[in-house]
Amino acid sequence: MAKPLTDQDKRKQISVRGLAGVENVADLKTNFNRHLHFTLVKDRNVATKRDYYFALANTVRDHLVGRWIRTQQHYYEKDPKRVYYLSLEFYMGRTLQNTMVNLALENACDEATYQLGLDMEELQDIEEDAGLGNGGLGRLAACFLDSMASLGLAAYGYGIRYEFGIFNQKIVSGWQQDDWLRYGNPWEKARPEYMRPVHFYGRVEHTAEGVQWVDTQVVLALPYDTPVPGYRNNIVNTMRLWSAKAPCDFNLKDFNVGGYIQAVLDRNLAENISRVLYPNDNFFEGKELRLKQEYFVVAATLQDIIRRFKASKFGSTGVCVREPLFVTCGLQVAIQLNDTHPALAIPELMRILVDTEKLSWEKAWDIVVRTCAYTNHTVLPEALERWPVDLFQNLLPRHLEIIYEINRRHLERIAKLYPGDVDRMRRMSLIEEGDVKKINMAHLCIVGSHAVNGVARIHSEIIKDTVFKDFYEVDPQKFQNKTNGITPRRWLVMCNPGLAEVIAERIGEDYIRDLDQLKRLLDFVDDDAFIRDVAKVKQENKMKFAAHLEEHYKVKINPNSMFDVQVKRIHEYKRQLLNCLHIITMYNRIKKEPNKSWTPRTVMIGGKAAPGYHTAKMIIKLITSIGDIVNNDPVVGDRLKVIFLENYRVTLAEKVIPASDLSEQISTAGTEASGTGNMKFMLNGALTIGTMDGANVEMAEEAGEENLFIFGMRVHDVEAVDKKGYDAMSYYNQIPELKQAMDQISGGYFSPTQPDLFKDLVNMLMHHDRFKVFADYEDYIKCQEKVSALYKNPKEWTKMVIHNIAGCGKFSSDRTISEYAREIWGMEPSLEKIAAPDDPR
Repeated sequence: MAKPLTDQDKRKQISVRGLAGVENVADLKTNFNRHLHFTLVKDRNVATKRDYYFALANTVRDHLVGRWIRTQQHYYEKDPKRVYYLSLEFYMGRTLQNTMVNLALENACDEATYQLGLDMEELQDIEEDAGLGNGGLGRLAACFLDSMASLGLAAYGYGIRYEFGIFNQKIVSGWQQDDWLRYGNPWEKARPEYMRPVHFYGRVEHTAEGVQWVDTQVVLALPYDTPVPGYRNNIVNTMRLWSAKAPCDFNLKDFNVGGYIQAVLDRNLAENISRVLYPNDNFFEGKELRLKQEYFVVAATLQDIIRRFKASKFGSTGVCVREPLFVTCGLQVAIQLNDTHPALAIPELMRILVDTEKLSWEKAWDIVVRTCAYTNHTVLPEALERWPVDLFQNLLPRHLEIIYEINRRHLERIAKLYPGDVDRMRRMSLIEEGDVKKINMAHLCIVGSHAVNGVARIHSEIIKDTVFKDFYEVDPQKFQNKTNGITPRRWLVMCNPGLAEVIAERIGEDYIRDLDQLKRLLDFVDDDAFIRDVAKVKQENKMKFAAHLEEHYKVKINPNSMFDVQVKRIHEYKRQLLNCLHIITMYNRIKKEPNKSWTPRTVMIGGKAAPGYHTAKMIIKLITSIGDIVNNDPVVGDRLKVIFLENYRVTLAEKVIPASDLSEQISTAGTEASGTGNMKFMLNGALTIGTMDGANVEMAEEAGEENLFIFGMRVHDVEAVDKKGYDAMSYYNQIPELKQAMDQISGGYFSPTQPDLFKDLVNMLMHHDRFKVFADYEDYIKCQEKVSALYKNPKEWTKMVIHNIAGCGKFSSDRTISEYAREIWGMEPSLEKIAAPDDPR
């Protein structure tokens, strides 16, 4: 069990957490009591823990509000270029502690709550995760908002305020059973004055006055604003999420009960648009409601962008003369499309400029292309969005016309460049012919943007070489790489304050806003005191997480064992199955030679399976079934434990990542676009076992390949296997340990009451495994042996850890956003502080 912290430990000053001045603490206590009294209408006799959380949240929020208002004033006065980050997901996690970190309030709040007889960690645990995303894509958007504020960019995140975000995962006897807003959200502010109408259905009329989209159904978009504080620079940007509301004009005149009830039901139908987040990552599901969501966020956002542009100093000078006004739009506005989900921004902006603002097609198209840029997040074919033309015809008839015209002009250009090459025109068309005509949204994004980027160097090369090769040949200047990053505020200072402090003691605190400074830790690789400090922090984090597991999972684990962790969405390409085969192999080896000195391991796997993804659910069942056998085998004891981490989300990541020794990043080479979990583990002092895929390639460059455990096929090897034809049975027949493991799974060793429970998984692995698990098995097992051997030498292990932490500088989202700003948006980041609300200007 972890040793509880003493009061003295809890209260000692930690430099990276800000200073707890006496006045500061007194103010916080006063405001806390004021909010308990006036906001929550409670006193200490009847207040619950949740009331105390809300009182603390409102107290901290007070510190944001003045900065938030002043930031908006600052932007109005300076009128900088503004960037709009459009994403259908923002996986924010919890807000309270992150706000305290960025405003340097953590120690003062800790001291104030302590003096009030409360425990800050307990209060923080009451906050619900804002689960408005599935995984990597949404969490990246959240890190980017943090960096945009920290770099002083006038940036806005736009998305949907899903009433039901990512589902909570409950595992019941090994199976995944399928709302974060029920108590209210103290961090958001509704803005009904900026409500916007969004149109659907209807028909298009071509008249002498121009094109009109008529007889539409209207849904209102109500914005909710959430403050996004930068790191100690007094800048607070805005994330604006739209909620769907029915218009109030349904007819109650002839108050007949049936009509009234139907009217209320119709209202609910309109409001379903923002009800639920589609729980699919890396899988495209062509549902009408999803297309409605995508158009809803885009239509509301563009109205808002144009309203703000016209109200700005720059925009308001040309309001009477339309063309000069909008020609400057590309100079003052940047729109970043986070994957293809907001692709409809391209035809919608065309519709506004041509139909409403009456610009010529050519001028409007020039503005659209200069304004929009597109980030691609996946090369998996099943993840690419292709919408049926019939669905568009019904839901968005005017947009379909615009897309056809964009395509006609695009193909005209291709025909001029490549006369007679009909096949190329077919490949590059925005409309895919076939049994069902479909619109290829990625093609729309490429044609309608001035920049297209992948999210790791290897991914950006794959895009140019294969997926979008034709487009790259036509417009090579459009294609860029922007390797992903993570915010060091949440993913080090907040979740691992012990390590943040140990680093600050050696190189100062400035690394928190300039992560490249971590390179200076290389001076301490052989410093015994530093090695000891880093190892001690890791051990403390492991003890704490072991206590968490014991409390929540009723499982006792050995905190001296290696914590071997794979947490991410459950998906075939991420190859949790390869991890399972390694666990079974270790298990069989221990059973065979129980007296040998084995390196003890606790293997933890966590992640959610999309509710409709059968194979992923079977993978979870297999992991838990292996755990049931391994964990209860007295021969194995505490040398091997297998735990499935339930309900993996941002908050759980913040606990498990600082405690991990080994990070599993084992996707088939060429399938993971980038990954950001790999970076979080690296920054928190875990070593990576991985393939040369996604950002692993650049991590190996930054830390030195000898400081990662790299195994398996490279992209060119995978291509060679594809050419030859992948034969899983040949590996099965040639590798005895692999054969034994597979026979155990298929023979019911791990499911004695249902011997053929895993037949679908076995059949997939043996006969149609796109991700070639067996091909990498042998090399993976050998690599894991190296991991076990090194773990027995704590000093050498920790030196390798220090090399990894020192190599993390590149993987700050501040670096990523600086590159977006300079190379795509035409903006200059700044570390300048603006005046705090109580400072004179």
